[in-house]
Amino acid sequence: MYKDSSGKYNYRMTDKKGTHGPVILIGSGETSSTGGVIFEKLAKHYGDNLRIAIIETPAGFELNSNRVAGRVGDYLSKRLQNYHPVIDIIPARKRGGLFSPDNESILEPLYSANVIFLGPGSPTYAARQLEGSLAYEILQVKQRTGTALVLASAATIAFGSQTLPVYEIFKAGMDLHWQSGLNFFQYYGRDLVIIPHWNNTQGGDELDTSHCFIGEKRFAELRALLKGTPDILGIDEHTSVWIEPDTLTARVYGKGFVHLYHDGEITDVKNGQTISLAYPGYSATSFDVFDGIRPEVIRHLLILDRDLQESPREQPPENIKKLAELRDTARKAGDFTKADELRQQMEDAGWRVQDTASGSQLERFK
Repeated sequence: MYKDSSGKYNYRMTDKKGTHGPVILIGSGETSSTGGVIFEKLAKHYGDNLRIAIIETPAGFELNSNRVAGRVGDYLSKRLQNYHPVIDIIPARKRGGLFSPDNESILEPLYSANVIFLGPGSPTYAARQLEGSLAYEILQVKQRTGTALVLASAATIAFGSQTLPVYEIFKAGMDLHWQSGLNFFQYYGRDLVIIPHWNNTQGGDELDTSHCFIGEKRFAELRALLKGTPDILGIDEHTSVWIEPDTLTARVYGKGFVHLYHDGEITDVKNGQTISLAYPGYSATSFDVFDGIRPEVIRHLLILDRDLQESPREQPPENIKKLAELRDTARKAGDFTKADELRQQMEDAGWRVQDTASGSQLERFK
């Protein structure tokens, strides 16, 4: 981070040209062959020193949230092994404790990430835990300065302006309603509601589970309950949309379609096709990187950016190294239950585990 000629602070860009990092929305299948294509494309885009941060928050309420995120990490470690990625699992599970999205120590890997991923879990929980958090503000600044943001399943819903409470309606039988979302695209002047699993058929002939398990009929009622006139972006399963914020051009990848509701009309876009999400006169260069970011967070970014460059990495003691070796052995043998237990022991001792293609790396919680 540095001051430009106008005296304003600018965050260090990635070594790739372009101001804003791409935003990729995945309808489902982030660890399938279709999802792998997207991550391969990102790996080629960022080249050497690929570092991926996986944030646990959407599944943070689940007792095995580290395993939910860990499965994605394991998949990417194998799929992208030729790129030798460093993969950090960020255990930002719930506010108010050590594993909080406001805990500076566990969030440090976000600053060096050039790909940030959030995926399965509860949309409403994710929005509630991330709203106004340090993790969310760091994530926004990173994406605005070149880091790719990849959202799948529940996370895509949470990042819309209004969040579909899938579990509350589909599982608990609550009345149809919307809850507040993170409204991530507001920064780019867009009011978007995002619905993955658009063409889901899990219910078979007996139950319509399309439109993210809500069904077409109930979703039509939900559309009438939306506040304002947001656009709706429906994403089929095993389908992704890659958005370039500099132009708000969206390209579709995968087996299905992306469906854009705008001004009462719907446009269906298939694999290889693009659609513009920009409004007349749109220019991403006019946006302030720190728009909506609290002054104390900007100060934190300055301090941590300096510390990450100047502070040597603390070396783990022998007993922690041994636990890491045992965990690597368990993972290679497919014993992920044992691997998770060993990860937890290291975290309880104050050491965060980072998975790389060559094995585990350890960083100390401050």
